Amino acid sequence: MESLHNINLASLLDTFISLSTAFILGALIGLERQYRQRTAGLRTNVLVAVGAAVFVDMANRLDGHAGAVHVAAYVVSGIGFLGAGVIMKGDGNIRGLNTAATLWGAAAVGACAGADLIAEAALAALFVLAGNTLLRPFVNAINRQPIDDETSEVTYSVCVICDRQNQKATRDQLELLLEQANYPISDFDVHPFVQNEVQIFATLLSTSINSEVLDSVVEKLMAQTSVTQAFWSPSTTE
Repeated sequence: MESLHNINLASLLDTFISLSTAFILGALIGLERQYRQRTAGLRTNVLVAVGAAVFVDMANRLDGHAGAVHVAAYVVSGIGFLGAGVIMKGDGNIRGLNTAATLWGAAAVGACAGADLIAEAALAALFVLAGNTLLRPFVNAINRQPIDDETSEVTYSVCVICDRQNQKATRDQLELLLEQANYPISDFDVHPFVQNEVQIFATLLSTSINSEVLDSVVEKLMAQTSVTQAFWSPSTTE
């Protein structure tokens, strides 16, 4: 009978308002993500916002404001694991950081709604949307600028396509050339390519890069008979 005793219409109405607010604001954030075909779209952002609101609202009802504060802290760390699931690394690129940050923002909106801070939740959702929309033209304008090799901190990678039989010798040669150029390697990655060829990716540690030096490394690699293609590329994708 404890479940019947816990039914409180005033508290239930308060929960309904909190969850409705989280649902609507999470949907606004998710609509923008869905429109841009991101990994975490409408449903994901709504579920994150509503889930955070449920946890905080439950704690608020069971243990007051102190309980809500404790649960909110766990929501923050829990969303970190969810955000890590949408971050992908490969071929020198890291993708999904903005999506993970948006999920974190959606959780913050839901937590505010669950704590009965409706105005604060709406304001937080407004700023999350502004970060994903109003700042986009500035980001695009900056990304269109030529990369300054000496001062940029982007990730650089060198890709070599060679015969499968000679991949070890080609990798050793690539490592030697980059070592001679004083460009340390953070990671090697090998992928199958067409027929009997493989792709070798060497991701460089973040450091200042001279494009002419990397051009020279690529030219020396292309001089090998086992190499069919070689190139280097910077990565600035979030």
